[in-house]
Amino acid sequence: MRYYLISGERSGDLHASNLIKALGKRDNRAAFRGMGGDFSKEAGLELSVHYQDVAVMGFVEVLLGFRKVLKYLSIVQKDLLAYRPDVLILVDYGGFNMKMAAFAKKNGIPVHYYIPPKVWAWNQKRALKIKALTDQVYCILPFEPAFFEKFGVRAHYVGNPLLDEISQFSPHPFFHQKNELSYSPIIALLPGSRKQELQHMMDVMVHLVKNFPNAQFVVAGVSNLPKDLYQPARNAGIKVVFDQTYDLLHHSTAAVVTSGTATLETALFRVPQVVVYRTSTISYAIAKRLIRVPFISLVNLIAEQKVVTELIQADYNLKQLSQELNLILASIQHKAHILQGYDLIREKIGDQSASDTAAGMIFEAVGNK
Repeated sequence: MRYYLISGERSGDLHASNLIKALGKRDNRAAFRGMGGDFSKEAGLELSVHYQDVAVMGFVEVLLGFRKVLKYLSIVQKDLLAYRPDVLILVDYGGFNMKMAAFAKKNGIPVHYYIPPKVWAWNQKRALKIKALTDQVYCILPFEPAFFEKFGVRAHYVGNPLLDEISQFSPHPFFHQKNELSYSPIIALLPGSRKQELQHMMDVMVHLVKNFPNAQFVVAGVSNLPKDLYQPARNAGIKVVFDQTYDLLHHSTAAVVTSGTATLETALFRVPQVVVYRTSTISYAIAKRLIRVPFISLVNLIAEQKVVTELIQADYNLKQLSQELNLILASIQHKAHILQGYDLIREKIGDQSASDTAAGMIFEAVGNK
């Protein structure tokens, strides 16, 4: 069968690549094309567009980059019609992919959504649009199917794809030597994987060094971003290790993590963390009016209670961040509370392979038709 996949950022690209591999095991005549990144390309996706050419984030940034998004939306739509797949598989990336879902539906192409938009967070009636535009939805958060069910959406919980990634991880035996690190306690700094995130998050993180002289801070860098974005860390004497996030978490005592997928990864590695987030003033004001959930981190959302502290916007400052980090390092009770919360999250997520489960459902549904 012919599969067309669309992902629009690093984490989505990674999950799409594993889905491609799982589909390939089931379908020996599978052909893959679409929009994605290096992970998907390595897994066998013929790239029509690289997601880096399209990426923008934040309300204001999206408005400013709207013309660019429209340009690539048109390119991908034309390519989809030319390829005429048996199924369009959308992976995360809600704004772009919902437009692609509408286009595919209009042109008679089945739409399967893997990692649907987080419509439960704001403007929940968008779930009705998902119902109208998709044939099947595959959720990776355990509370999502019950939410979608209220709107009549055919949604299945398939497990969380981070478990697939972590199960394949083997610690580098010489991580410290490879990166010229000492053996003093490591505090991991995860500023994000997007340019705008680093621009908003790095300045406070790098000033932690002076408040914790007995620890070494290490930044989890990603090689697909310009190296100069990490210069503030280097100027503060902080090591930056690229594309080694799991190794870094494996060796870390605590972490400061920008809200996103990385908060759940950090929890699954059982590293106590402070979750932080800051964006432009206008974007934050808009988001604050729209958001309808009590937390922003996946850790607290999945646990349905406060497990880790979230420092958002004005609360993300050196004083409060230092206090929270010091609490993690100094209080046995506080650390135990976080780890108990992580155990609850692990129980809720379950053990099934998201990629294999979703691939089996997609292949069965499309193959039968």
